[in-house]
Amino acid sequence: MTTTIDDAAEGFRTADELRAAGRAARSRMPRSAQADFAPPAHRDPVGILRRQHAHRLPELVPLRLERMTANPFAFYRGSAAIQVADLRDAARTGADVTICGDAHIANFGIFAGPDRSLVFDLNDFDEAAYGPWEWDVKRLVTSVVLAARQRGFTDDDVRDAAAKAATAYRNGIREFTRLTALDRYYVRSHVESAPRITREATRKVLKRVVKGSDRRTADHVVRKITEVTPDGRRVIVENPPVLTHIPAEAEQSVLVVLDAYLKTARADIAVLLSQYEPVGVMRRVVGVGSVGTRCFILVMTGPAGEDLVLQIKEATESVAVEFGGATGAFDPAIRSHSGDSEHGHRVVANQHVLQSTSDPFLGWTQLGGYEFYVRQFRDRNTSFDTDTLDYPVFCDYVGACGTALARAHAQSPNALFIDGYLGNTDTFDTAVAAWGIAYADQATADFETVRRAVADGTI
Repeated sequence: MTTTIDDAAEGFRTADELRAAGRAARSRMPRSAQADFAPPAHRDPVGILRRQHAHRLPELVPLRLERMTANPFAFYRGSAAIQVADLRDAARTGADVTICGDAHIANFGIFAGPDRSLVFDLNDFDEAAYGPWEWDVKRLVTSVVLAARQRGFTDDDVRDAAAKAATAYRNGIREFTRLTALDRYYVRSHVESAPRITREATRKVLKRVVKGSDRRTADHVVRKITEVTPDGRRVIVENPPVLTHIPAEAEQSVLVVLDAYLKTARADIAVLLSQYEPVGVMRRVVGVGSVGTRCFILVMTGPAGEDLVLQIKEATESVAVEFGGATGAFDPAIRSHSGDSEHGHRVVANQHVLQSTSDPFLGWTQLGGYEFYVRQFRDRNTSFDTDTLDYPVFCDYVGACGTALARAHAQSPNALFIDGYLGNTDTFDTAVAAWGIAYADQATADFETVRRAVADGTI
């Protein structure tokens, strides 16, 4: 069937129509009602973790639990599945966008863009999907509460910081949706041109983090994980359980994955990588929530002896879909051409939508029933340690996260709906901050539940 212009325009809505729909949504979902949190009946956080562990490498499950039970914020970082299960049947405005699915404040950071400028943006898309915009905002705000509590701030300061993150999101949505769709697309989050950072203490922290990114490179990684043998060979040294060798047959499988990945990588990247030789593959444990998934780093050497490291990471179904019942893996505008690797393609495609600029090495593939995506490993990627930030700097940081999330959501058509719904007052900000505090209490209780379950061997 041939699609006509009239057919394509059938679902089109103008900016005024979308904003009007957002304002109308306040009648069925008042902004003040965003404060309401009612734990679903028969919650089972331990059962959700067990369900996730069934598909993970069993020898790494204890490490995941060890990392998650370090403190409530660490637990929250690994429990996105529990939160979306709690949100599954909660009231919402009904507008979907491309969501990160795990937009807590530790999943923002600095990295180098293709033009070698540094960018501050979202940096984790394993759970990205197409779903309710509120889920990302509530995950962000709750993470602010937990991180602020861990830092030891007063209750009033915790509430204020949570509201500041929400306000930054609302103001960001308003600012970005005043641009045309094309202008929004071209907005970049360059660190070097961050005019909003006026506090001297924040500038000093930013300068320190940027300087630290100089050591987050492939060359530095290779020097750190390798040593030279007496016969002059450079070999990768194990550091279990974080970095371990894999059997020869598994190493060959990873190389097969690399070859298949080149079919989805950009043409210029395929040509570039044709000049590099693989020299070693290791399994590497990453993050908190990702522990137990199959993840490898591939060390490659170029014609001048230069180093390049790729990460090959397993992609599974987004928890937003699996546990939250989100609408789907992609915005309907994305034409899926993922073949046998829907989830690898999902991660890459949604990362392209959400980030202001993305790693040019992104690609995806599958092997033996497992799906993977590929990216460059350590291209000046670094993050902010919120445990070291004073309160004013902490507020600047969470505000930057709220703005970055708004820019990401502003790429979706329903950003204009969100703008109409949020309006010009702080009603939503106050409400979602209250929700974040209530859910932080729930996450802390879940942390204690899981910690007891680990201690007595239940999980």
